[in-house]
Amino acid sequence: MSDHYFSAEPASADERRTVSVNLAGRDLSLEVAGGVFSPDHVDLGTQVLLRTVPTPRGSVLDIGCGWGPIAIAAALTAPDATVTAVDVNERALDLARRNVTIAGVGDRVTVARPEAVPADAQFDVIWSNPPIRIGKAALHELLGEWLPRLSPGGEAFLVVQRNLGADSLATWLAAQGWGAVEKVGSAKGFRVLRVTRG
Repeated sequence: MSDHYFSAEPASADERRTVSVNLAGRDLSLEVAGGVFSPDHVDLGTQVLLRTVPTPRGSVLDIGCGWGPIAIAAALTAPDATVTAVDVNERALDLARRNVTIAGVGDRVTVARPEAVPADAQFDVIWSNPPIRIGKAALHELLGEWLPRLSPGGEAFLVVQRNLGADSLATWLAAQGWGAVEKVGSAKGFRVLRVTRG
């Protein structure tokens, strides 16, 4: 079995370890493991995203949550927000559940497989470092599933590496009829796209 962070059941050994990270100004010791995205630190793309996004409001969705840094940062930044964090990787889901509890936000963060999220659920904000390496067709399908769940006036912030197709993704999103697709941040080879729903 190939072992990718987007595998449902990673083949690598589930060896847990602790990393020290700073999320939303809080120093935390969180659990990570191989077989999930960025198993040693908060990756550069996520750092760029978290430095760019405004304080979230209402209900927040984290697509491809990994071990939980985006979901935790959203919950710490906005104490009144509720966060739904989804991933297909079972190890990532287990780590994210543990980490939101460690961070003290487990009461406001729901960690779930995508199919466990109610079909009629809507979100005011989406923050995501989407799994670009699943391929363009699969990525388009993924975003085509979740972006329509933005509530009226909602906005999504997606961080994408420039050399992995940030500009072509922005073009594709605009072609799908999303009213406003803007580049709102750029650093360290990453671009942050803002997609709004009218």
